[in-house]
Order: sequence, then structure tokens, then C-alpha cells
Amino acid sequence: MRMGEFSRRTGVSQRLLRYYEEQGLLSPARRPSGYRDYEDADVVAVRGIRMLLAAGLNTATIAELLPCMVDEDRILEPACSSMLPDLHRERARIDAAAAALLAARDRLDALIEVTAVSGVTDDEACAAMPRGGEAT
Repeated sequence: MRMGEFSRRTGVSQRLLRYYEEQGLLSPARRPSGYRDYEDADVVAVRGIRMLLAAGLNTATIAELLPCMVDEDRILEPACSSMLPDLHRERARIDAAAAALLAARDRLDALIEVTAVSGVTDDEACAAMPRGGEAT
């Protein structure tokens, strides 16, 4: 099937499909005219790509893991346990990112609390301060 039909069938934009191809996640056949020719197996691959992206994996990791996935009744499952170390590594990366976000939120909460209890109500003093990254 051509790209427009494939895009409709997968719900993924043509631009994103080209990006997947650039990243080595899809390798559609080419017709003599140069048009891409997708197959049903590519629909399964896109479903896997979307699932792995939703799990927080980057495209380089997906390119490594996607060949190890099988489609079982429209549910993508690992076909081999050799991908387990990669999945654990990605989970640790996501845990670290989540911890960093929580720490940033805690710092922001502390700043909000200090600002709220400071009692400073001098709007003129605040107005005189540089805003939005302006140089002083």
C-alpha cells in the first residue's frame, strides 16, 4: 500500500512515517516509480514503535528492540529474554528522569512557600525587576 493509505491505516502522519524510516525503524519496499510500498507487517511494526515510544523509549533503543517483538493478537510482546537488560536500563533512565522532575517540583514548591509567607506586597519593586531573562 502507498504512504497515504498506510498513514490512514496506522493513524500516523506521513511526516512521522518518513522520520521512522530515517531512524531505521521502517524499511518499506520501493516501487519502480520510487513510491514507498508498505505491507501489513509494517502496520504491526508501527504499532510496536508507537507502543515503545509510549513506554518512554527513544528511537535508537526501539531500533534495537523492535526485531525482538512479535505480534500476538494485536498485542506486541517480547520474543526473547535477551531484551530484558535493555528494558531494565531504560526503566532506570526513566526513574532518574522522574526523580529529577520530582526534585525540581519540590524546589519550586519551596520557592512558592517562601514567596507566599514573605509578606512582600510592593508591586512597584517587583515591576522594577528585570523579567524574562533580560540582562541587568
